Amino acid sequence: MSFVHKVKVKYHSTEIGKEFELLGLFTDTGVIISHLRYLAQNYYKSQSWKERSVFSVSLLINYINACQFHFDKTTKLLREFTRSLTTGTIDYENLVDPSGLYWKGRSITDANNILYHITAYTDYLAQQDGYETSRINPFRKANSFEQRLNWCAYYQKQTNVFLNHLSSKSDALIANQKVREINGLVTPHVNQEKAIKFPEEKIEKLLVHGFVVRNKIDYKSQAITMLMHFGGLRKSEVFHLYVSDISLHPVYKDEALVRVFHPEYGVSPDSDFANRQEYLQQTTNYKPRTQYRLTERLYSGWKAPLLTSKKYFLKSLLALLKRLESF
Repeated sequence: MSFVHKVKVKYHSTEIGKEFELLGLFTDTGVIISHLRYLAQNYYKSQSWKERSVFSVSLLINYINACQFHFDKTTKLLREFTRSLTTGTIDYENLVDPSGLYWKGRSITDANNILYHITAYTDYLAQQDGYETSRINPFRKANSFEQRLNWCAYYQKQTNVFLNHLSSKSDALIANQKVREINGLVTPHVNQEKAIKFPEEKIEKLLVHGFVVRNKIDYKSQAITMLMHFGGLRKSEVFHLYVSDISLHPVYKDEALVRVFHPEYGVSPDSDFANRQEYLQQTTNYKPRTQYRLTERLYSGWKAPLLTSKKYFLKSLLALLKRLESF
């Protein structure tokens, strides 16, 4: 019986020379080693990216198991797979699902993200020995309109890339003459969407009365709320802070200076260590929070914000002392 399960795997990469704790795919024919190699090569990616790749490939495997005998070419299978992501596989008129998958339709954004992960993985496979002709989403000749769209995307990207004058336009010309056989679905354009913000006039009441539990103040939650509301930090960034990252501003004595370091490459609080990853590995039983799996409580993401120092941190200034005195 065909199946696919997600399993925890310790994978030792001979190419990189280190061991990784990865989420693997176990099927009726064994663990998919090529996907483990793919994840190991992309070790620098976030845990959410890796788990999303595992999830996407597992969906494709389930679809292949259910529908492989209905298609004579993998490209046709992928096209129908992409359609099934957005429409689902259930026939609601007859209340049946011949595939047995019983998928509900997904959003266009979600379907495009899944297709991206599958295409990236199969492109990796196509680069390996013996896989030259097995690319599941091959390139085809683009028409003139598609070339124009590619050039628009190319120049839009280049204007936001540092040292873009070093990019090769001849390489871009060749690349932009090709498009994917199976393209992602077009996401409806949204010009502006209202952001939900906590009412400014109620933040003081929240800080004073919202964190009292059994007549005791939850100072930790108070501080996290201040960092997010007044300092503009994301929730995930707060959990990468060390106590030593928060200090009084050297010039503005009534302000706190908060440095949010990169969880792995940021400067170590102890100068004997090269970075925070090495510091944690050699002095504690922990590792950077980004390296835990999404399902583990210690995991916290990192959205790659713009850093303002070669020591790999971003700064947040908070006029908290006066505010705390008013409480």
